[in-house]
Amino acid sequence: MTKNDLRIVFMGTPEFAVETLRMLVDNGYNVVAVVTQPDKPVGRHGSVLQPSQVKQFAVEHGLPVLQPEKMKDPAFVEQLRSYRANLQVVVAFRMLPEVVWAMPEFGTFNVHAALLPQYRGAAPINWAVINGETETGVTTFFLDHDIDTGRIIMKKHFPIPDDANVEYVYDGLMHLGAAICQETIEAIIAADGHPATIAQDSVADGSSLRPAPKIFKETCEIDWMLSAKQVYDFVRGLSPYPGAWTTLKDTSGKQTVLKIFKTRKTGIKATAPREITIDGKHLYIAAADELLEILELQAEGKKRMTAADFLNGMREKIKMQNIF
Repeated sequence: MTKNDLRIVFMGTPEFAVETLRMLVDNGYNVVAVVTQPDKPVGRHGSVLQPSQVKQFAVEHGLPVLQPEKMKDPAFVEQLRSYRANLQVVVAFRMLPEVVWAMPEFGTFNVHAALLPQYRGAAPINWAVINGETETGVTTFFLDHDIDTGRIIMKKHFPIPDDANVEYVYDGLMHLGAAICQETIEAIIAADGHPATIAQDSVADGSSLRPAPKIFKETCEIDWMLSAKQVYDFVRGLSPYPGAWTTLKDTSGKQTVLKIFKTRKTGIKATAPREITIDGKHLYIAAADELLEILELQAEGKKRMTAADFLNGMREKIKMQNIF
């Protein structure tokens, strides 16, 4: 089978998936249809429907778009079947039922933004940074009955610098994901649909598996009883989105939620966790073992700013007050 003969259905929704779809289109792969989430209501009254970034790209390039509410809907399944795909490629999409992932003769493979079996789940990039990993990567694997457990086709590694936030890692893995997708498809073509794979349990090194569950608002609250290194990693693992947050009680008793986007480890021993220290234009908050300098933050109703700018307007209100 040649590249032109291989009929591909692509499934994805956010920006992360667009780079891989772009690679397929730019390199002349035969993408016969694109499956993405239904348009999302936005605006004050939800009266405007916003298409996913994958849909926008697909429409711009004249690709058929399917947007099922339910993946098991018989009408959708029959419509999908009508495209006679040999292969389905999934990047940042929802869980698929067997009737969908088992449909093509060569199966369905997923591009996952982690080195499986580590970081199975919805937010692998965030959790790798939060946990202070120095390396992550992308994995392609064939879908099976369980989430992120199928047989591995390929892996590519990506270093995480100590000062990198999740945006940096996201961008790097987005491009690496497109590259590994292309290599995986070429391997599938070369092997007539049956490339060499390896079971995930055979690549586990005996260390505990770290999950990557979906992140909610409450997940993002900073625990100042952790070490400064842990808080530092937590902040960069959620920066710039969705943003780590904490609550400040000022001298008037008013509570304010602060999103913190960038910190610096100081090595200065802390006396009491959560205690705030102001030194000139520098703002510090104590973790369990040492002070962290807050470099960039955002108060409720305000724009993101440096700590120096924040202190210009808040110095007296936060003086001698603690995070709680």
